[in-house]
Amino acid sequence: MAQLVETVGSKGVVKRTEFVRIITRALHSLGYEEIGTLLENQSGIPLQSQEISSFKNQVLAGNWDQSVETLHAISLLDESTLTSQASFLIWEQQFLEFLRDDHILDSLNTLRKKIAPLDINSNRVQELASCTISPPEDLNIESRPEILEKLHNFLPPSLMIHPARLESIIEEAISLRRLSCLYHNISDRNVSLYSDHKCGMSRLPCQAKQVTDGGEVLFGHILGHEKPVLSVSWSPDDDQLLTCGEREVIKRWEANSGRLLHVYERADFGFISCAWCPAGFILAGTTDQSIILLDLEGAELDSWKDYALRMSEMAITNDGTRILSIYEDRSIAVIDREKKEILRLLPQEGVITSFSLSNDNKVLLVNLRNRGIHFWSLLEGYEGLISRYEGRISTRFIIRSCLGGLEETFIASGSEDSRVFIWHRGQRIPIMQLQSVHTGTVNCVSWNPANIQMLASASDDHKIVIWGPPS
Repeated sequence: MAQLVETVGSKGVVKRTEFVRIITRALHSLGYEEIGTLLENQSGIPLQSQEISSFKNQVLAGNWDQSVETLHAISLLDESTLTSQASFLIWEQQFLEFLRDDHILDSLNTLRKKIAPLDINSNRVQELASCTISPPEDLNIESRPEILEKLHNFLPPSLMIHPARLESIIEEAISLRRLSCLYHNISDRNVSLYSDHKCGMSRLPCQAKQVTDGGEVLFGHILGHEKPVLSVSWSPDDDQLLTCGEREVIKRWEANSGRLLHVYERADFGFISCAWCPAGFILAGTTDQSIILLDLEGAELDSWKDYALRMSEMAITNDGTRILSIYEDRSIAVIDREKKEILRLLPQEGVITSFSLSNDNKVLLVNLRNRGIHFWSLLEGYEGLISRYEGRISTRFIIRSCLGGLEETFIASGSEDSRVFIWHRGQRIPIMQLQSVHTGTVNCVSWNPANIQMLASASDDHKIVIWGPPS
């Protein structure tokens, strides 16, 4: 008959002995040695066996021969592990310390009589041998506590509990709670252990706002362009906003106050797209099929034409080396900015109306005519469609979407019915719809990359709306 195991908690899955040992380990790790020892004595549950205690003390004292002997004496260990990686790690530390202290003969004896006979890690053995001939200036020797930390990997956790085991369990629990929260949009540093975490809709940008110089928060909007606004782009530091009107000018705004900082215009063509580049430059697409790189004052730094690309849709990678654009309606082109040539094409399922590149450059949001929003991976070896999102209306006009929020967990998009839709990446249908501000088709949205609770939207009504959490 199996012996009953005493448990704690209402579900009977937490073993009391393991629970107490993990708490004891945490107390010692936090520096509360006396309290940890008191818990061991009162509970009658030791943190570790005498053999493990001896082993740890031997490693920290540099008693390498004894530490290996103790390892062999510990039960529940795989013999092959003892005679390979764990032993190698211990003897290697002895070798390096001998070499550091100019005990060359002792280091050679360790290498020949202890390390080499293990017959593993031959490349590393050769590196160690070369150190005896020509010692490097910096041996990069790890401390003994660091070696002990590595040896944790070779011992069963039931014998030697990791010092941060309790923290690891709690962090995992917080992560699971966060994943189950559809509206989670705050830093984990703001999550408390005192109660189960659950965000409400108030964590998301769901109210139209404008911040005045005095700091007062007002319900309102910013009047932007004479023609419909095609694109909105936040600056990397989140302080400024670029907007582009249909076949007209690009404007640079101060995000909080709505103050106009600069107007970019040309007499011979109009702009149809804009994006911030690394180092604060501006990437723009024009009506004469040109890609232009501008500085903040409007001076042209570079330009070229490509009649196969759709200049109304562009993005640039964080390192500034790659530009993405739509190629012949059904593919995304990845372009080398310096060489001005297409590196590869990413074919899609239908006619592409717009796309958006994530801040980490790992995924694309691709908007297809009458097919909703497609979530596309750009990771090498894993390129392809991941999921689809439905709900917004997009049958006649170009509607742009974006990723945003904490770790870009959310997707936002405009719609032909004057609304802004927000999805959680794990949900195909919207979790929120913002309305009653715009009066025309919402062409594009842009989520603030630094302030995760701020979103901008632009519309055919010539308005740019800054959204934030409710007051």
